Amino acid sequence: MSGATHGTAPGPRLYDRTAELAAVARLTDPATGHGGVLFVTGGPGEGRSALLARAADDFPGTAHRIAAPGHRTPWSGARALFAALAPAAPDARRALRTARGEDGLAAAAAGLLGDRPVLICLDDLHLWDAHSRAALAAAWRAGGPGRRGPRWLVSAARHHRPPEVPGAETVRLGRLGPDGARALLGALCAPPPAPPVVRRLVEEAAGNPGVLVSAVRRLTPAQLAGGAPLPEPPVDGAVLAEVYGGFLAHLPADSRRLLAVVALAGRAGDEEAGAVQGRTGADARGGPGAPRLAGVAVDAVLGGARAARTPAEPLEGLVADGLLRRADGLLRFEDPFLGLAVLASAPAPASGCHGVRRAGGPRPARTASALAQGESHRADRLGPPAAVRALAPVVRGRSQLVRGLAALAGGPVMDAHEALLRAAELLRDRAPAEASDARFLAMEAAWAGGDVDACLAALGCGGDAGGTERDFLDGLGAALAVRLDEARPSLARVVARDGAEDDPRLLLRAGSAALVLGDTAAAARVHARALARARAEHRTTLLPRALEHLAYAELRAGRYSRAARTAREGLRTAELTGQPNVAAHQHAVLALVASVAGDGLAVAEHAGLALGTARPHGLAQAATLAEWALARAELGSGLVAQAAARLVPLVRAGPRGGHFALRMLVVPCFVEAAVAAGRAAEARSAAGEYALWTAQGVDRTAPALLARCRALLAQGEEAAYWFGEAVRRHDGCGNDFERARTLLAYGTWLRRRRRPGAARGPLGDALVTFERAAADGWADHARSELRATGGAGGGTADPTAWGLLTPQQQRIARFAAQGATNREIAGRLALSPRTVDHHLRGVFARLGIRSRVELPGLADRWEAL
Repeated sequence: MSGATHGTAPGPRLYDRTAELAAVARLTDPATGHGGVLFVTGGPGEGRSALLARAADDFPGTAHRIAAPGHRTPWSGARALFAALAPAAPDARRALRTARGEDGLAAAAAGLLGDRPVLICLDDLHLWDAHSRAALAAAWRAGGPGRRGPRWLVSAARHHRPPEVPGAETVRLGRLGPDGARALLGALCAPPPAPPVVRRLVEEAAGNPGVLVSAVRRLTPAQLAGGAPLPEPPVDGAVLAEVYGGFLAHLPADSRRLLAVVALAGRAGDEEAGAVQGRTGADARGGPGAPRLAGVAVDAVLGGARAARTPAEPLEGLVADGLLRRADGLLRFEDPFLGLAVLASAPAPASGCHGVRRAGGPRPARTASALAQGESHRADRLGPPAAVRALAPVVRGRSQLVRGLAALAGGPVMDAHEALLRAAELLRDRAPAEASDARFLAMEAAWAGGDVDACLAALGCGGDAGGTERDFLDGLGAALAVRLDEARPSLARVVARDGAEDDPRLLLRAGSAALVLGDTAAAARVHARALARARAEHRTTLLPRALEHLAYAELRAGRYSRAARTAREGLRTAELTGQPNVAAHQHAVLALVASVAGDGLAVAEHAGLALGTARPHGLAQAATLAEWALARAELGSGLVAQAAARLVPLVRAGPRGGHFALRMLVVPCFVEAAVAAGRAAEARSAAGEYALWTAQGVDRTAPALLARCRALLAQGEEAAYWFGEAVRRHDGCGNDFERARTLLAYGTWLRRRRRPGAARGPLGDALVTFERAAADGWADHARSELRATGGAGGGTADPTAWGLLTPQQQRIARFAAQGATNREIAGRLALSPRTVDHHLRGVFARLGIRSRVELPGLADRWEAL
């Protein structure tokens, strides 16, 4: 609906928050000196974030607003904190490295902040990881009102066991009174709504400012003016899902399912009571402004949980957290809006099957209806096996499809493969489009599990397909059977038709075909289109898969920063939609990107989280990527024997080896580690197989990497020839990181052959590339080798090198030497901050320094010269 009534005015002020704003004023009062913590709690929509924003805007000094990290991994909150306090990423990384343990964070934060009045606003502390919360608690214990240090304004949801915030004054937000709600409504709308509309909205919103704002946003000017009827009810499931959806999404999955059982049972009891008393649906809710669901007997909830195969263990925690209230043997929602939001967000059908009944079980007719609408989530939750078997094949097929989707999202992938194959068989004649989706998803499940035979089984069950699908099935089947000459024409036709496709599912297939052909640029382009279409069509559950495909395509193309950005977004959407298998793949991608940057801590964190899901769920692809990332980090740290031992299983063929689509990609890394570890025979055998694979032409970087492998295995001066060939072939494939690794290996070989002068060129080029890519560990290795040749290696700054900078680099360096930030420099020179960062990295490499701290002295010495 139209939102024209809101205009472009600033956001609404805070109303009925006098005590809360007074507490903020006490915290930020200059007369109190530095230090102090204010802890704010509140429910969804009650304005915690708005209060933090107001405090940050009003604070006279520097204020930082820091949201909860997108995923809770060890120290992810500390990373977000340092990134906000020190926008220069290298400074933030170094600060984090020095912040080991709880006490280290306080010292590191103090070092970054200096002696300045600072307000740090931390939102949603309950969503921060435990390591960062413990470190923050240590910092707060060390501080306090009147002491030196930053002021902290911290918020957390009320319906969570509150995190520890030592020494804090606590403020609990509540609902608005009628006057405050009317004032907020007047600020939201211009012109003011008609008085009857105001009364109705204020009653329906029940003092929740977020609910009131969401309800008003969807009204037209005519409805606000009283010329058109309001929706019934004005505060419906869509409004409540918007306000409470984020809160519900962060609850554990078992808790969400148990809340749904309580809500569905409460609605069933409410409807029965309304039918007995002859009331309307609105009256059954308890009247305007006081929505209610009927209380539910605890035994009925436990029975409903068993019927829905939902664990009942979270029940006590939900009561303890204040989400549910237990009295007189009945359970009901403490916040009625929350119960209605659970109903709006629950995956169960909108009507028909309530999941919990006082007597009997689910009716077969309701089971059939729910399944036929594609709304069933598990057939065995809706009826006994005999009732399910009596249903039509299309209904059973859709049940199997949903079962397979659930396993693909968060269970053993080969279970998903079996369910999806069964769905494709049942739907083939009656719902061919759904059968096609089931076949593709079954192939994806088998691919994730690393089972070639299962992939071929999924592809082979589409005998009646035609057109693009026929080309995809034939081409991918031929590729998996290693008949690439036969596969290329069919897959090329699939990729060529991507411009005519609008369905994101079909675009995902075209992108997969491009990856099999080795065209990583086309794969990234097509998957980006699939992502854009999924967003445009609000395909929420498809978004994580689209982001997973895109992140992997960008990783294969050597676009590591893009891959990391896509994977982080994919991780957030996977966690919000309850798809842990997709999250595991994104953690593996982030681990591999971190291995490029040489961030061993991040590699260990992401790889550990990926393997924690990948191993029990059979995700061979994610497990291979994670192990590869760990090995690359070990290789970059000089642990060559450990890296070689980790890589041996990944390059081995067979069911106990690495993923079939990744084995050959891992070989160059294995050859490098194995040669350095004295396992030349194994390295030579793997390189021979890699040569056969390279000849098939499915990877643009493979010829250069094969030449590097041959150089590492060669004897005498033959190695120089192969290193030269590798560098020459790298120039046409576009992966700068792998080219820099080749140059590093070449420079190291030359130095060890006692040719320091010849080694400086390759090593210097490698160092510059690693620094531009923020690959700190690899840059340190290159710098060490360069220093061993007698080169600068970044160890001593040379002021005369200032004259070798370009005029643009000199201008940027002078601004940085004067203390300007990248953003300030970008504003003065009409550049982007990213361009400024790129130029500064070139300046550091040219001058032989590591940070802008050394620039003022160099600039002064250059001026003196």
